[in-house]
Amino acid sequence: MLIMDSKKKQQNYSTRDYVYEVLKENIISLKLEPGTNISEKEISEMIQVSRTPVREAFMKLAQEELLEIYPQRGTYVALIDLNHVEDARYIREVLERASVKEACKSFDRESLLLLENNLGMQKISVEEKNYSRLFELDEQFHYTIASGSGKELIWKTIQQMNSHLNRFRLLSLAANYNWELILSQHEEIIHAIKEKDEEKADRVMGEHLRKMLFEKESLKKEYKRYFK
Repeated sequence: MLIMDSKKKQQNYSTRDYVYEVLKENIISLKLEPGTNISEKEISEMIQVSRTPVREAFMKLAQEELLEIYPQRGTYVALIDLNHVEDARYIREVLERASVKEACKSFDRESLLLLENNLGMQKISVEEKNYSRLFELDEQFHYTIASGSGKELIWKTIQQMNSHLNRFRLLSLAANYNWELILSQHEEIIHAIKEKDEEKADRVMGEHLRKMLFEKESLKKEYKRYFK
C-alpha cells in the first residue's frame, strides 16, 4: 500500500504532479523497494486517478532515473546506483561545509535553539528506534544550518539532486548503522557553531557527510538485490 500525503492533495497540485510526488516519496522512503514492478493500471487504481497522469508521472520519474521503463516488459523502480549516490554526496559535502563555516560567522540565537531542540528530538527517535523520524529530523537539522546562515538557496540546490542519496541514507538508518555516531557528530557541529570554530565545523561536517563511504560495502552486501 502506498503512503499517501493528504496535505499534498490539498496544496493545489495538478493530478500529474500529485501522482509524481506520491510515487517519488514512496520510492525514496523505500516503501516501493528497488526492483519492484509497478504498472499504470495498478497505480491509477491505488491513487484513484486516470492512467494519463500516472503515465506522465512515470515518464518524469524515468527522466530522474528513479524508474526504468522497458517497452513490452514493464516498469520497475530503479535499483540504487552508487555512482549517482556518490555524486550527490560529494556535491552535498562541498556545499554544506561552506554553509556550516558561514553559520559560525552569522548564526543567531534562535537558529541555535532550533538546532538544540532538533537534536533533543533526534535522541528520542533513536531511543524509540524510529528511523524514518530520525531521517526527517536530520533533514531539518541540515536545513536549519543553511537557512540560519542565510544560505537557503544551498539547501534548495541540494534537494534537487538528493533523491538517489536519500534512498541510500534511509536504507542505512533502517539497517541501524551508527545512529549514535550521527548524534555525536551533530552535537559537535552545534558546539563548533556556538564557539564560532570554523575549522572544527568544517572538519566535522566533512566527516559526517563522508560516513556513507564506510557503509556502502556492508549495505550492498546485506541488501544486494537493491543495488546495481
